[in-house]
Amino acid sequence: MRFTFCPLFSGSSGNSLFIGAGDTRILVDAGMPGRAIEAQLRALDVAPDTLSGILITHEHSDHIKGVGILSRKYDLPVYANEGTWMAMQDKIGGVALKNQRLFYTGEDFYIGELNVSPFSIPHDAAEPVGYAFHYGSVKAATATDIGHINEKWMSAVAGARVMMLESNHDMNLLISGPYPMQLKNRIKGRRGHLCNDDSARALVELCRAGLQNVILGHLSKENNLPELAFQTAYDALCAAGIRPGEDVTLEVARREQISGIYTLEA
Repeated sequence: MRFTFCPLFSGSSGNSLFIGAGDTRILVDAGMPGRAIEAQLRALDVAPDTLSGILITHEHSDHIKGVGILSRKYDLPVYANEGTWMAMQDKIGGVALKNQRLFYTGEDFYIGELNVSPFSIPHDAAEPVGYAFHYGSVKAATATDIGHINEKWMSAVAGARVMMLESNHDMNLLISGPYPMQLKNRIKGRRGHLCNDDSARALVELCRAGLQNVILGHLSKENNLPELAFQTAYDALCAAGIRPGEDVTLEVARREQISGIYTLEA
């Protein structure tokens, strides 16, 4: 039994994560054009028509841009909660009624062999969620677009062996950058995005809870640098006595290409 976790795209311009669990294959979000996602899947030797469905975190365009076209072209189910469905229906075009799958935040469900646990996250969307996944002995998680650290989502992802964690912006770059003040306040607000320092603080606690592999994701193109996000997390781990490269693998997701492929025995 093998579990595969692979970010296809991650950043402010578009996000999509591939997960394979036995014969179950899913995408978490499809925030790039359909053709781009198809190309990345084929680079993994995954035919798009073998996907079991697409899970949606929230309705912002960098998470849903390719959802409608992929669902229509390959007859794929789309999973979202009620708030997200209502907010995104006019944005993604028609999805066949049989492929409109509704879940309830906080209640787990199965897609094939994969157990999916959606949990609430603090973000300025209709009903945003992150996901924890269980397959055999493996737990994995993704949590991006999170305005602040809270016990609810930290508890939901604790114990994951591999995880995508937001490290969106460097606070100094954001404050000194060209964005209008209203947008700066939105990004650094409690329903905005997680900065490098807070991401690193969360990462230390999650590593103490068993996290072994982390991908820092959803970096801002304008307000962050991969080197800054990595170094902030690296320094925090070292200060806590956690050795990157030995106790935990640490990398930054790439904006427009596949990042690391994590294959775990379940």
